[in-house]
Amino acid sequence: MTTTGAPGLPHVVVINRWRERYARYAEYLDHTTHHVSYVSTEVGLPSVPEEAGDLVVVERTDDLEAVRAAVRVLAVRHGRPERIVALKEDDLLIAAALREEWDCPGQRTGQLARFRDKYLMASAVADAGLELPEFARATDEATVLAFADRYGWPVIVKPVMGSSSEGVAKLDGPEELASLRLGDGPMMVQRFHPGLIYHVDGVFTGEEIRHLRASRYVNTCLGFRSGEFLGSVEEDDEAVNEAIREASAGYLRALSDEPLVFHLEVFVDRSSGAPRCSFLEVGARVGGAEIPFVWREVHGYDLMDAAFQLQMRRPIPEGEPGASGEVGGFLIVPAPEARPCRITEVTSMTGRVPGLYAEALLEVGEVLPLADAYYEHVGGRFRFRGAGSAEVEAAVVAAASGFRVAGVPADAPEEAAEESDALLTAVGGR
Repeated sequence: MTTTGAPGLPHVVVINRWRERYARYAEYLDHTTHHVSYVSTEVGLPSVPEEAGDLVVVERTDDLEAVRAAVRVLAVRHGRPERIVALKEDDLLIAAALREEWDCPGQRTGQLARFRDKYLMASAVADAGLELPEFARATDEATVLAFADRYGWPVIVKPVMGSSSEGVAKLDGPEELASLRLGDGPMMVQRFHPGLIYHVDGVFTGEEIRHLRASRYVNTCLGFRSGEFLGSVEEDDEAVNEAIREASAGYLRALSDEPLVFHLEVFVDRSSGAPRCSFLEVGARVGGAEIPFVWREVHGYDLMDAAFQLQMRRPIPEGEPGASGEVGGFLIVPAPEARPCRITEVTSMTGRVPGLYAEALLEVGEVLPLADAYYEHVGGRFRFRGAGSAEVEAAVVAAASGFRVAGVPADAPEEAAEESDALLTAVGGR
């Protein structure tokens, strides 16, 4: 890694927090024709390529002041940045604010507002006459009660700004209002929708959807927060896929006329026969968990590359995903203990479940860090491929049933790990 850029090379700053190579930065941009500097967390250092021209480490990449200071240091060393790239959801607004300060091309905070502020997002979809559950701002308990009196229980209360279902609560009745923390930031309340939840990932040109794949969640993101596994299985029912594609195009047109990579979540109701979609939320970025890996490995298309090129103001990469005709899926299992935790037991599922083609596990003794990439630093991550949705779903459930992971707090003495293992054996946890 050099610390002085060659004269005349355009300076590109990349903001990164992933430890694993969710993004293959050195493949997306020639690091010999550009001086590419990185602002990364310490946890994210393994995914910073060797070709990096410079590096500044910050504690958190969603700390605007810290990242701003890092970019100023890099600008003194290598010249003003001509592009600033950030691919992780919580870093998008940081990059947008810095583009405004340095007058770099790319998305500004105003353009991203509808994709980060869930109330503005829902309002834009509603104003376009598209279907979504009723919603309102939740300023205090009285507003939540009034909303529930009108639309019924249960209701969903969630932060207007947030990711990975942090701070989201499902309230089944007024007695649960006391558990709410409404003073931590702007919140909204939404009518509970009983439909299946799908995530929809792809590329939007600003006018039409170029690439799209829809996947049904097995369990929910909210359930993952409370200890359930989270699975995903791509949909092979063409009627469902067509309904989702049509609805998704409408949602995206209501929110943007600029090209973007998207991660959309929708409810799908099949109770009346024909699939019917209702909007949940959408991000102007690649989906998390194993989504970018499944797209690359099963379908031969790199969504991270597409997002990177769009932030560089370059054309969307060519390619047609899904030529193999296979269905993909993933499974993530929660951390066994509050992070940071030291792994005391882990069961590899390789070779035990048909269709499971990749897993990402820590070894016994390794520490699962307290890092912001929430769906990366988990108890276990698995990827699947198969001929159809039912086959892949069966594999996801089988892997979830057979997998075991245990851990203790990172600062716990070795005796605690031994006691944890003994307890697991005694209760048949292995």
